[in-house]
Amino acid sequence: MYKFFAVLLFFTSFFSVADNVQNVRLGVLKYGTVNWEVEVIKQNKLDEKYGFNLHVLSLASKNASAVALQSNAVDIILTDWLWVNRQRFNHKSYTLFPTSIATGGLYVPSDSKIDNVTGLRGLKIGIAGGEVDKNWLLLQAYSRKKYGFDIKQETLPSFTSPALLNVLMRRGELDGGINFWHYGTRLKTQGYKLLITVPQMLAELNIANDVPLLGWVFDENWAKQHPQLIQSFLLASLEAKQILYSSDEQWQQIRKLTKVENDSVFSTLKSDYRAGLLHQFGEKERNATQQIFTVLAEQGGQNLVGKATSLDMGTFWTMDESKLTLIPAVDYESQP
Repeated sequence: MYKFFAVLLFFTSFFSVADNVQNVRLGVLKYGTVNWEVEVIKQNKLDEKYGFNLHVLSLASKNASAVALQSNAVDIILTDWLWVNRQRFNHKSYTLFPTSIATGGLYVPSDSKIDNVTGLRGLKIGIAGGEVDKNWLLLQAYSRKKYGFDIKQETLPSFTSPALLNVLMRRGELDGGINFWHYGTRLKTQGYKLLITVPQMLAELNIANDVPLLGWVFDENWAKQHPQLIQSFLLASLEAKQILYSSDEQWQQIRKLTKVENDSVFSTLKSDYRAGLLHQFGEKERNATQQIFTVLAEQGGQNLVGKATSLDMGTFWTMDESKLTLIPAVDYESQP
């Protein structure tokens, strides 16, 4: 089992940096939160430490990331496992190393008298991410199971961009909203409350373990051809997350990238980022992911899962643990 932040993974037989250092071409969204981790890798020269050069290509959208990977313009992107699973049922060999879990939930105004989802009947809900947004689909399944309430039919869903959703919430034009986690953080600091969280939805659906949401995605054939290179990249990524998990000083160094409005948002953003990191991924988490696939496939249909009828065994990349050993987490706060 991977233990991501209580420990760091490290090679038992560490390699010396070769004279001809190989490149890893990483495609990331231009304004995505993944840039925080990339900046930590660069600032701490973690690519150099692990023996590769990280070349970053900024992309405009999630679709552009997928196209870049499929056209071999980049080696690795960050996306969700549902996309990977869908591609595998189209005979593509993409695979994913999980990095974060599903967080957030449904926000309502602080003075709202609504105490459960049935109180939203006839009211307007904003959803960022479109009709197949995973949190929206989970909310539908949760509402139906717990209350026999068809929230999709009984409310007025409004699909909009993340930034506009927050604006509409502040204007009072929405009675509730589901947004990406860092936009939800801003709602939280402005006094909005979580009516129902994603973990609560999952618990009601009898899914008890953390479920991965996003991860590093690459072609498994490329990874098998470059086993040392992919492990080096993943180790650098893990160490960057460990730094962000442990070091408030490092957060100060990347603060401009977060584009926070004030100290309160910054503090909450930091806490929420840390809470969303995946600490382990083993058999229990795989089983939970299979469970959530079943739920999402039922709610989202082919528009979400494509031809997939189950979770393909190769959707998640497995590092060779025989080449790894566990060492204590680094206390970056105590370092000079």
